[in-house]
Amino acid sequence: MVKKWRQQMKRWMAEKLELPADIMMDLPRITMVGQIHIYIENHRGLLTFSDKELRLLLRNGQLLVRGEQFIIKTILPEEILLEGKISQVVYIEEEKK
Repeated sequence: MVKKWRQQMKRWMAEKLELPADIMMDLPRITMVGQIHIYIENHRGLLTFSDKELRLLLRNGQLLVRGEQFIIKTILPEEILLEGKISQVVYIEEEKK
């Protein structure tokens, strides 16, 4: 209950103070250039990678990127730049207990 209240308070503050939601709410920032590049900031780690799939851990779940001919161009602790032909980006929410 405290966690939910804290999230609502962060969302309210981000809206009222016009602060970036990705920083206030610890959300990933995803930038795509067409189908060929995807830059993801504020992830929690690389779970799996192949030439057709990338899976990242997020604060509240996972991010799945599907496509073809994937190459990781840059990888830092909280940032990743992926190149290839991106066909799908899916959020997988963490199951609530």
